[in-house]
Amino acid sequence: MKVRVDEDLCVGCGLCVNTCPEIFEMKDDKVIAKVNVVPAAGEENAKQAKDECPVEAIIIS
Repeated sequence: MKVRVDEDLCVGCGLCVNTCPEIFEMKDDKVIAKVNVVPAAGEENAKQAKDECPVEAIIIS
């Protein structure tokens, strides 16, 4: 599965970084995805981060 963060929506709360640090990181005042393709071992955490994002800025496909 692929993941990305919509930087226009992201408010930089960092919840996804806490939930899934292997995929997300803070850059300046926004969050970015460190990888485009999520490793199988990180899929559940990435989905949890998406579900918990308060502004729905995480896109998984």
